[in-house]
Amino acid sequence: MDRRKFFKASLAGGTLLAAGAGCPVQARENKTMPPEAVGLLFDSTLCVGCKACVAACKEANGMPVEFSTQEQYWDTPLDLSGKTLTVIKAYRHGSAENKDQAENGYAFVKKSCLHCVDPSCVSACPVSAMQKDPQTGVVSYDKEACIGCRYCVAACPFGVPRFTYDQALPQISKCQLCRHRWKDGKYAACAEVCPTGATLYGTVADINKEIARRKTLKAGSQAMFPRGKLGGPDQSYPNVVGKYIDHVYGEKEFGGTQMVMLSGVPFEKLGYPDLPPRSDARASETLQHTLYGGLIAPLAFLGVLSYVAKRNAKPEGEEGGQNE
Repeated sequence: MDRRKFFKASLAGGTLLAAGAGCPVQARENKTMPPEAVGLLFDSTLCVGCKACVAACKEANGMPVEFSTQEQYWDTPLDLSGKTLTVIKAYRHGSAENKDQAENGYAFVKKSCLHCVDPSCVSACPVSAMQKDPQTGVVSYDKEACIGCRYCVAACPFGVPRFTYDQALPQISKCQLCRHRWKDGKYAACAEVCPTGATLYGTVADINKEIARRKTLKAGSQAMFPRGKLGGPDQSYPNVVGKYIDHVYGEKEFGGTQMVMLSGVPFEKLGYPDLPPRSDARASETLQHTLYGGLIAPLAFLGVLSYVAKRNAKPEGEEGGQNE
């Protein structure tokens, strides 16, 4: 098939798609927070970079070690991967003398699944291997349903789902908020072991109350900070209040997330993208349902195949040309 014929075939399919796309399509609204949503609060000003959360996460989820040093003495993951579901990263600038300051300072940040209110990974998954629990809001992954298309990897704006390329039977890896531990009365291992309460587990309602309380605290003063699980056994301890920037990450980004963060350093410097309050899923999902629900895309593809087949079909009795 020469280039001219290819463009004609493409134009035929594109015309059909355009006709379908001409149908009025209006993006739906962002999905709302589930009634019993649970999540995490990460306070960067309390994090000391001990990485106890990383080790606890691996133990709770049966994840293998990941070496990044030549000596390979201990588990040293540098980023999320098929072997690491949560990781602590460091920001530093200039002399890095002052904790939680953007200029000549340093800070720590947690990377793991944010459990979006309107997750793109769930919307993009063609086989429902990614699902959002309608009550708790936890975004879970079913490896038995997964076909390895990796649409979720491409769809996530936070780069969370990771593919295990080095396995014979690869699968997606992502934080599921330790939901397998709930039946035993436990909760997210990262929050359970955090010595400073930098990572807290709880209902989104309780997390929002704690954020509101911290906003009233005066920087440099001393206050009580809870540890482990909000609403659980009291493990509060006194600590100095950090200076927060006026931004709760995850409160509005991409339709909101169930892991939200406080920091003394702007989040773009901590590696989190500046995202609009609307989710991508609200528009892409509507377009997908319009195209595939009305069989527009399949019919367009069928039209292109039919055109190609017709153009390349030989008249009855015609043999292949002679070689010269």
